[in-house]
Amino acid sequence: MRTAAFDYALPPALIAQAPVTPRDSSRLLVVHRESAARRFEHRRFTDIGDYLQAGDLLVANDTRVLPGRLWAQRPSGGGVELLLLRPVRAGWWEALARPARRLRVGTILTLVEPPGRAAGARGPAAPPDTRPDPRIEVGERTASGGVQVRPLAALDTVLAHYGQVPLPPYIQRRLTDAERYQTIYGQREGSAAAPTAGLHFTPQLLDQLRAKQVQLAFVTLHIGPDTFRPIRTETVEGHRMHAEYVSLSAETAAAISAARAAGRRVIAVGTTAVRTLEAVALAAAGGPPLAGSPQEALKLANEPLPASATGSTDRGSLLDLPATSGWTALYITPGHQFRVVDALSTNFHLPRSTLLVLVAAFAGRSLLFDAYQEALRLRYRFFSFGDAMLIV
Repeated sequence: MRTAAFDYALPPALIAQAPVTPRDSSRLLVVHRESAARRFEHRRFTDIGDYLQAGDLLVANDTRVLPGRLWAQRPSGGGVELLLLRPVRAGWWEALARPARRLRVGTILTLVEPPGRAAGARGPAAPPDTRPDPRIEVGERTASGGVQVRPLAALDTVLAHYGQVPLPPYIQRRLTDAERYQTIYGQREGSAAAPTAGLHFTPQLLDQLRAKQVQLAFVTLHIGPDTFRPIRTETVEGHRMHAEYVSLSAETAAAISAARAAGRRVIAVGTTAVRTLEAVALAAAGGPPLAGSPQEALKLANEPLPASATGSTDRGSLLDLPATSGWTALYITPGHQFRVVDALSTNFHLPRSTLLVLVAAFAGRSLLFDAYQEALRLRYRFFSFGDAMLIV
């Protein structure tokens, strides 16, 4: 499919620059895949329970955004901005650096206080005599264009004093409360971006859903910065998907298997939950296993699927999902056979993005773009701090 088929014109004024308060007061566009008469409904996110049934299983991503945006000075005095991505070996992290061209192996950078600490840092600045060692060593370049770095003090103390939660590049306004770019249930720090479909939930809304006997389970996918990069190839299939770390616990695997066995719906909260569930299910059906490294995941993603992984996706024919973790580069495009996910709550995504392609694979491109045109017409708010869509 041509990538141009996943483009659309978005007025900049519709890119949400700040979250709404309360979180669940965002708008909700309900998309009915099977009903031609009532394809779209316009509600508030707090009404999502009207479309959920007792026994439905919501599966959300419990990752947290790492406060891994750091500022440092080179020995010459020039400034460097770092964004920590993922650990690569003991004590070392892969990071994006700007500018990177002047960083040499062995260079010692000195961390400095982030600009606008009150606007996004994890905590207040500490007295000088209690601050961690501000030095950070530069290592070798990585295959993906980053650079390895090693803080000389414990990472958690470095991030507590010098780190800032990164915001997407299209958000220009400073955030007064960094927790608004975290979900209320996030527990596992490691993402460079938030699983934004979960930003709409409040404790009160979750209590209401539990009272309705809607179940909640969690997976983990640590989101990388490539999630914001558009598809630049002429065709969708020509794009190479990035690798991300995922984890499925035994508890969540059992809840999903029980729901599937009983014919109850599994509803993914966000595209990251979809990728996690479908990657694990595909592996269980004989497809690529979760890999031990990002490089291995990219290699496995390029191999053809065996016949066992392209057959029936009937619930009764599927194996129970195992508890597992590892790296996946699963690229979900139209034609993907969804094995686990029955409904999807998601935000409105960037043009030409892999996230938009994934949602098109689930809803159908024609219906999805009709929904986007409806959202544009009624001036829904787009992207991370924007409104939501429920596809049932």
